[in-house]
Amino acid sequence: MAVLLGCLAGACFGAVNVAVRIGLRRLPDADVGGLVTGLHAFALVLVVALAVDGPGAFRLGEIWPFLVTGVVVPGVSQILWIKAIRDAGASRAAIVMGTSPLLGALLALVVLEEPFRVPLVIGTVLIVAGGMAIAWEPRRPAGFKAVGIALAVGCAVLLAGRDNVARAVLVDRDVPPLVAGAALVGGACAFLIPYTLALRWRDLRPPTLAAAFWPFLPAGLLMGLVYVTLLNALDRGKVTVVAPLNGTNALWTVLFSALVIRRLELVGPRLVLAAVLVVAGGALVAATR
Repeated sequence: MAVLLGCLAGACFGAVNVAVRIGLRRLPDADVGGLVTGLHAFALVLVVALAVDGPGAFRLGEIWPFLVTGVVVPGVSQILWIKAIRDAGASRAAIVMGTSPLLGALLALVVLEEPFRVPLVIGTVLIVAGGMAIAWEPRRPAGFKAVGIALAVGCAVLLAGRDNVARAVLVDRDVPPLVAGAALVGGACAFLIPYTLALRWRDLRPPTLAAAFWPFLPAGLLMGLVYVTLLNALDRGKVTVVAPLNGTNALWTVLFSALVIRRLELVGPRLVLAAVLVVAGGALVAATR
């Protein structure tokens, strides 16, 4: 079951990236799109958590670390993620964010004093090779901006930090996985709402939010499914099993992009090779930690 849920989480994550790209084509507003996507996701995870675990499972004394973590990931990271997809495209942003297992391992060497292992070197070589494959692309999609890659790197750093916080602090909390997911996304919304209001207070009105409701509904529901499946997978299986499966989202993103928005993303053999190398490197690092 953990393997199945981990695979579903990776596939849903890949689909989210493509859904955001499509949503941005319909409404090119990354700030409002990020907020509405988070609200959709929170509504889904909260309803499922309440239905399965009941209101009594939401104990502030237990869930507060998840709320705090959610402010950063997926809160702050969501801003970087949406804008990375807008500027670099879903496939390229997802591949760069797939370096988070490597960054997490490097952070753990310093912060958690985890031992150095040979697979870390091999994984690094694979991921660097994947990055070089993207850097040497002969053609890129119309509207591609290099800043999108930089934003994706920032998002990967935040994801790596979240993973280390989870390993160091959160894994011992007796919180149902769905409740933890609702708290994480709730923490994200607690950040995204004031952030968007502060940034767009002049034109953030009900009609603006209504205009973003449908374009980003698929992305929000898929993001909610990511947290439902991923946290249930982590509740049932080891991180070293689930994390590599979830890390296949870069490959799923490239696959879904090729099927749905191939011309927009310019998916070619070099991009597929980059995704395979980064996912293989990330999986190797995550599975041997």
